[in-house]
Amino acid sequence: MSVALETVLARAGLKATAAEFLELVEDAARRLAPPHPTPGAYFSPDQRDALAEVGLDLSPRVDSDPDPRARAVATQAVLRDTALTVTEVAAQLGVDASRIRHRLADGRLTGWKDRGGWRLPAWQFADARVLPGLDVVLHAVPPDQPPLVVAGFMTTPQEDLPLGDRQATPREWLLAGGDPHRVARLASVMGSPA
Repeated sequence: MSVALETVLARAGLKATAAEFLELVEDAARRLAPPHPTPGAYFSPDQRDALAEVGLDLSPRVDSDPDPRARAVATQAVLRDTALTVTEVAAQLGVDASRIRHRLADGRLTGWKDRGGWRLPAWQFADARVLPGLDVVLHAVPPDQPPLVVAGFMTTPQEDLPLGDRQATPREWLLAGGDPHRVARLASVMGSPA
C-alpha cells in the first residue's frame, strides 16, 4: 500500500512520504470530533421534533454508511502537508521572514501556529507572489472560521464569480484580476446559515 500511496502523493505534488502522510491523517482524525452514533442526542426533544418536521434525518449512522469525516480528514492532511513555513514564504516572495510575520499579524496573510511555528496555506500564493487582493478578502472573513473552511471557500467554484463560461474559485477569480471586493462580500457570510 505504501508504494501506491506514495505514487498518489507524488502525482498530487505533495511532499510527504506515505508514513508522514498517514501520520497527518491520523492526527487530523484525532482532532475531529468522533462520530456520534445518535445525532439526535445533541438536541432537545423540541429541537428534534422541529428538525424532523423540516425533513432532517436524525437516525443513527449505520456501519455501511460512509464516514463523513473521511473527506475532511484527507483535506485537512493535504492542507497541512502543502502549507509553507514563514521561512519558505519569505524565500518565495524575496522578503525577510519578519515581513511575513508582520503580514500575518495584520491579517494580510493567513495561517496557523503549529509545532515549530507558523504554517501558511499554499493556496494564497502564486508565481512567487501573494494573490492580488487577498488582504481585502481576508479582512472580510469572519474570525471564527478555521483554515480548512477558508481553504475550502477559496478553492471551490462560486456561482457569483463567473469567469468566461464557467464558475471560478475565489483564488482563480483573484488571479484573473477580478474585483477582490466581490470575493470579500462572499467571504463575509462564510459560516452563516443560508
